[in-house]
Amino acid sequence: MRILHTSDWHLGQHFIGRSRANEHRAFLSWLIAQVNSQHIDAIIVAGDIFDTATPPSYARELYNQFIVDLQPSGCQLILLAGNHDAAAVLNESKNLLHYLNTQVIVSSSETISEQLIVLHNRQQQPAALLCAVPFIRARDLLQSQSGQSARDKQQNLQQAITQHYQQLYAAAEQYNAGQALPLPIIMTGHLTTVGVSTSESVRDIYIGTLDAFPTNAFPPADYIALGHIHQSQQLKASTDIRYSGSPIALSFDEASQQKQLWLVEFTGLTKTVNSLPVPCFQPLRSIQTSLSDIPAKLALALRQLTDGDTLWLELVISETDAYLNDLQQRVEQLLHGLPVDLLRLRRKRSASNSGMAATTQQSLDELSPEQVWQSRLALENLSDEQQQQLNKLHQQVLAKVRDAL
Repeated sequence: MRILHTSDWHLGQHFIGRSRANEHRAFLSWLIAQVNSQHIDAIIVAGDIFDTATPPSYARELYNQFIVDLQPSGCQLILLAGNHDAAAVLNESKNLLHYLNTQVIVSSSETISEQLIVLHNRQQQPAALLCAVPFIRARDLLQSQSGQSARDKQQNLQQAITQHYQQLYAAAEQYNAGQALPLPIIMTGHLTTVGVSTSESVRDIYIGTLDAFPTNAFPPADYIALGHIHQSQQLKASTDIRYSGSPIALSFDEASQQKQLWLVEFTGLTKTVNSLPVPCFQPLRSIQTSLSDIPAKLALALRQLTDGDTLWLELVISETDAYLNDLQQRVEQLLHGLPVDLLRLRRKRSASNSGMAATTQQSLDELSPEQVWQSRLALENLSDEQQQQLNKLHQQVLAKVRDAL
């Protein structure tokens, strides 16, 4: 049994005003080729298939065309909703896709039996069990109760999530009890775990007021395929827990990462996991530099381009030149005639605030709601207790807004 674990496609994403349609089209074509050459039996997409709740028409076309193109391979496709995905969008074709060897899991409020999926190999023999858990919203597992403290809500929610995973794992074990040979058990999730490494493009998500789920609360599955974090990584835990990461860089700080999928192979209960590197379909680069050093640093970046490529560039200009009034014009002159598309020009300026080191100014679209809130809170003269109370209230409001999306 050979399985590809991927996530966070974010079809329909616009990157600082640029469409990612060509990159996503190239990635999905590459993925079909890998399914055929690597003899893949199943693909697990662990959430955030689309970038927004209302994806553009071309993103839906890419999604549907991929499913059609996958059919000749016989590969089973499991699609899980993420925090960016709208239930209505995924549900509209769910029943139809079932006849195209594709299972769509939108909500954890569905029955346990619907979330337990048997994965078959190309000989159509049962080869693995999948406990398919999408992004969990608090209302999926808990009824709202008044009078609870924020701490009680967090504890109750964590217990409910843990219980949900345990129920699924118990159902998988019960299925195995009726088999001559037990099948490996795989679990999924779309959430933040304790101790994970993130990047700029990852939106903080809360399940209710719970910001991170402890790895030791997962059942001892043979493999746990997670989504939401865009950096591919394996977590330090007693069981094999991994994020596949996004297949394309979704922010400039991901530009230096080698994007990949996880190729999971089972022979009985024996497992091997290997990285399957994803090609870079659109070069990105963030360069911190003085004005005078731009030509030399840019020359190094351009050497890595192939013919016909254009580099999407972010320049962070050091504080020695950051105050120049004509900085934009000078930079554009240096870039003239080069295969470069300057997407963002940032000025690094020093701030003398109680000896604080130099900071980089950020625009509003670069900040998360939590960062905006903390920046505003810093302007007030509040006690520690007042700040804690306001932060709890802010988390509760954000949780209600996100649950309503």
